[in-house]
Amino acid sequence: MPWFPNIRESESLISEHILFRCDFEKLILVLTREKMREILHIQGGQCGNQIGSKFWEVVCDEHGIDPTGRYVGTSDLQLERVNVYYNEASCGRFVPRAVLMDLEPGTMDSVRTGPYGQIFRPDNFVFGQSGAGNNWAKGHYTEGAELIDSVLDVVRKEAENCDCLQGFQVCHSLGGGTGSGMGTLLISKIREEYPDRMMLTFSVFPSPKVSDTVVEPYNATLSVHQLVENADECMVLDNEALYDICFRTLKLTTPSCK
Repeated sequence: MPWFPNIRESESLISEHILFRCDFEKLILVLTREKMREILHIQGGQCGNQIGSKFWEVVCDEHGIDPTGRYVGTSDLQLERVNVYYNEASCGRFVPRAVLMDLEPGTMDSVRTGPYGQIFRPDNFVFGQSGAGNNWAKGHYTEGAELIDSVLDVVRKEAENCDCLQGFQVCHSLGGGTGSGMGTLLISKIREEYPDRMMLTFSVFPSPKVSDTVVEPYNATLSVHQLVENADECMVLDNEALYDICFRTLKLTTPSCK
């Protein structure tokens, strides 16, 4: 005959199941809180590095981290998710999870001498000497292709230092040669190596009213296809719109990228 538990046994089994479920949910909650989903930041080209430098100034200010990487904040909330963007070194300093690349040394020198230039890992500055000359093909096939392996080595090293890498965010422009050509080349390489990780880009599109060179539309056109194929999310920024914000809202008479 089949066995049917009595009421007391049923109540005991139900309460044990509820207690087990509550303990399991608490365990999942603790593991979720303790496990950081790190984001690796990549900035390339003159525009990408200048915007990226300002990005890190804001993030450091939000987390209470000074230009030397020391925590000087006053609230525990500032350290709650600090490992998403920072790697804590053995000496107690917080080092950004950032890779900085360019095909010429000028922008790298300006980042180093900036207010937060010393907070980055020195080995994460990867740059060439020739430049891309506002040419997408140079950044994607020639000069950029020669430097891409060095950049990927740094990306792999930073990814290995993460406990649970969530994805990548790339800051670049589509008007120049490095940000458009080499930037999209790097995005495609990362997509091949980390196909299950998120890829987010902050892409600055050129504008006819705010333009440095006549080939910017060509560079942007060649880059869009790469972004459609390899990026999960693209935050589209317009140069003219940024200029209007600086001029009308911030009241800057001569907006520039400096």
